[in-house]
Amino acid sequence: MVGGGVAGIQASLDLAEMGYHVYLAEESPAIGGTMPMLGRTFPTNDCSMCILSPKLVECGRHPGITVFTCADVLDVQGEPGDFQVRVKLRPRGVDDALCKGCGDCAVECPVHVDDRFNQELNGRRAIYKPYPQAFPNSYTVDRENCINCQTCVETCGAGAVTLEAVDEEVELPVGAVILSPGARLIDPARLESYRYAQLYPGVLTALEFERLISSTGPYQGRLIRPSDEKEIRKMAWIQCAGSRDDSLNRNLCSAVCCMYAIKQAMVVMESSSHPVELTVFYQDMRAYGKGFERYYRRARDMGIRFVRSRPSEIKQAGDGSNDMRVRYLNGNGTVVQEQFDLVVLSLGLQAPPFPLARRLGLALNDLGFCEPGFYSGVETSRGGVFVAGTFAGPRDIPDTVTQASAAAGAAAALLGPASRTGEEVVEERDVRGEEPRIGVFVCRCGGNISRVVDVGRVAKGAGGLPHVIHSTVFSYSCAQDSLAAMEKAIAAYRLNRVVVAACSPRTHRPLFQNLLQRSGLNRYLFEMANIREHCSWAHMAEPERATAKSMDLVRMAVEKVARLEPLTEIEVTVEPAALVVGGGIAGMTCALDLAQQGFPVHLVEKAESLGGNGRRLYYGLKGEDVRDLLEDLVNRVTAHPGITVHRGCRIEEVDGCVGNFHTRLSTGVVVKHGVVVLATGAGENKQEGFLYGRDHRVLTIMELEEKMACGDLPLDMVRNLVFIQCAGTRNDRSPYCSRVCCGTAIRLILRLVNEHPRLNIFVFYRDMMTYGFLEQYYREARDRGVVFIRYDDPDGPVVESMDEQGLAVTATGGVPGTKVSVRADLVALATGIIPGEDNHTLSRLFKVPLNEDGFFLEAHLKLRPVDFPAAGVFVCGMAHGPKNVEESVTQARAAAARAATVLSRKKLRSGAAVARVDPEKCAACLTCVRLCAFSVPKIVDHVAVIEPVLCRGCGVCAGECPNKAIQLLGYRDEFFTGMVKGGLL
Repeated sequence: MVGGGVAGIQASLDLAEMGYHVYLAEESPAIGGTMPMLGRTFPTNDCSMCILSPKLVECGRHPGITVFTCADVLDVQGEPGDFQVRVKLRPRGVDDALCKGCGDCAVECPVHVDDRFNQELNGRRAIYKPYPQAFPNSYTVDRENCINCQTCVETCGAGAVTLEAVDEEVELPVGAVILSPGARLIDPARLESYRYAQLYPGVLTALEFERLISSTGPYQGRLIRPSDEKEIRKMAWIQCAGSRDDSLNRNLCSAVCCMYAIKQAMVVMESSSHPVELTVFYQDMRAYGKGFERYYRRARDMGIRFVRSRPSEIKQAGDGSNDMRVRYLNGNGTVVQEQFDLVVLSLGLQAPPFPLARRLGLALNDLGFCEPGFYSGVETSRGGVFVAGTFAGPRDIPDTVTQASAAAGAAAALLGPASRTGEEVVEERDVRGEEPRIGVFVCRCGGNISRVVDVGRVAKGAGGLPHVIHSTVFSYSCAQDSLAAMEKAIAAYRLNRVVVAACSPRTHRPLFQNLLQRSGLNRYLFEMANIREHCSWAHMAEPERATAKSMDLVRMAVEKVARLEPLTEIEVTVEPAALVVGGGIAGMTCALDLAQQGFPVHLVEKAESLGGNGRRLYYGLKGEDVRDLLEDLVNRVTAHPGITVHRGCRIEEVDGCVGNFHTRLSTGVVVKHGVVVLATGAGENKQEGFLYGRDHRVLTIMELEEKMACGDLPLDMVRNLVFIQCAGTRNDRSPYCSRVCCGTAIRLILRLVNEHPRLNIFVFYRDMMTYGFLEQYYREARDRGVVFIRYDDPDGPVVESMDEQGLAVTATGGVPGTKVSVRADLVALATGIIPGEDNHTLSRLFKVPLNEDGFFLEAHLKLRPVDFPAAGVFVCGMAHGPKNVEESVTQARAAAARAATVLSRKKLRSGAAVARVDPEKCAACLTCVRLCAFSVPKIVDHVAVIEPVLCRGCGVCAGECPNKAIQLLGYRDEFFTGMVKGGLL
């Protein structure tokens, strides 16, 4: 694994969970990449490090992963399955095994340099730790700036610092290589009209501003201008700074800039203690991802101003202040100059300097990215070498994580079945009969909590509570050094219960429960108090109330944990087979990847033929024949001995849980399988309007493609062809972007331009969603004479019939109040994508959620984009949300990889917090049977029976049982009466 950002971490974890050993080589002193620099992530505004930290810990502790930092991969020789990788290890100057992370060396170091992690907004010493939660949890020596004064050597009490070490080389035998070196931001100094170098820090890059407003940054999240620490009351973002720019030969969209600008503006709006005026200058607002359109709408509703214009220059205000003056063309065509306290440049991405690509002989595109070919998803031009993340092209975190899992799956398919080594098991202490000995650990979360909550007071108050033996504060409770300190405290104080007062248990409970398990405690003797979301974030302007509430929550948690008892998890044998529902391109790709890894697959398709929506596609952007690809895929699936295809049938009934599902098909066949992948596709959003269905000259773009391919369209008789984008989408009825429509339109337009050069083509659009490398095709269409006309009305242009004279398409256009009308011989509607018709049925059968639009809802938007909350069930393709063929293929391969992490195990442990029936109290009233959303309770011999392996632990049955015959383990009434008591003290 070359590169230790989020892509490298995810791919490493997936492969290690499948049983393969992974070498992770990262050139910097710590893994994590760019994500630790981010304060929040869009579109949920979750804390970036809170999401990533558990992954860092997991990667650092996994016995199947060997991490090399300060490592340069020099060369790769050999063939797929048998490579020799030469790696140069640069000395850290600090021994990881001995370093305690105390920081004494940095305190005494006399050399001050700019801190690159904080984008040089502040300084650090020449011996440093890149960021607080970094793995390895060790300091490192900056060899470029070290003066070899030996102060750090003399200061280190552990004897960890050594400045005499030299480079060494190691050779690693591996079967596959995954490249994830990331991307780089374009140099802002190249943007001459924005005068970054002269106007800094009045003009910042988006990543610099990210560190400025981050609670862990040099200004602890205070909204001030770095030059004079003036409070910011008016600021602007300029989009496409270094992207979509012919003068820089940057004919691509960097895919993430629009959304991170919206995120930053929203964070400023939500956290500012005073009114602020925020403006985003943009060309097209590319909110094309899942949930992005609603996020964009929310930003507008908050009062953030969006101006469709590309400013021509930034200069000093010239009035004696440090303000910036932005010059731009407004919607009326007038040149305007507007003054701002601060301007942020949303810089684009560029390919990284990566000499290994040349040594490997990899084919790179014109912009230097390692762009996978059509349908491959992750393959490079060198066999056995795969790519993931932004080195493959600009993409956001979910797409990066998806591609990382896909690369892991492709590597696993190449390597063959893994030999899983035994996992280390720590013997559990028997604490029954012991008096509670509770440890309370309070988290500052950088400044996310401590800027509002007096965490010292919270910890001191907890220390005086009954049964609390130890109470302390950590800067980051999820960091490696904090976890190590907790482990030591559990041993030193003989703690038998633990409370962590930090952030959301939804993201961090498993991390701390695993810590308890490694410390020899039962993982269920743990409780979290969420003092971030419930206190510091909810009461930002009320620090005293936030502190008092935090103390209440900690008291309640202590009262509950004191009453908790150990629970026993149940071991489940895994049925090593997969059920893939949906036989389109995504479903077939997923089935093939799993079968190639050696797992039997049952592929269920409700139609009589395989192919799904792929049957309606004909052309790729680069001239690829989708029909040939599809037929090849169908032949490979039907010929594979490990795949059983069930055509013309549906899912009738589902029983069981992860590792042991039993699914009955409409044919009567019962399939036993360990995992499920839902790849059921989506539908076309045909709806009334635009004369569709009433005039034969109005088609959807999918119908247009079919007629073009079949020769059923007399285009020689057509003079004017009009495309209408967002026809019936991105409005109140369908408030989301269908992602693929703009790319599909451009794909068809370029083919039409080549085959019918006399054709006049007009495109009515709101925002052209040609993200990433699609931008070059959009530019080509414009250069070839296609006319693009912007409209504002969410309901779209008006289409009227002029009988024999054709159709009139009229819209309110780019200049406010003006109307544009075009006569058309043919109109093509980009109607968008709607959820599959079976989604609600499958949601009920497999107990998985849907989002507000009706697409399947993943477990976590950022780091679990193909998993469901229900263990053992995964999703891919357009069942998850709109996406093109390449994206569907990548996600299908990712789902296969995630499914393989389950199927590669012989046994699994199920949750212990399940419902148990007291047969003496049960009246067989059927209340639990009727209410259980998962259909788990059954009546056997006039008594309700709940199979522990199937129970999801929701507690509905226990709460509603009239005889109180059902108890949810770990949730007894006295636990909560104790919490109430604690809250009232």
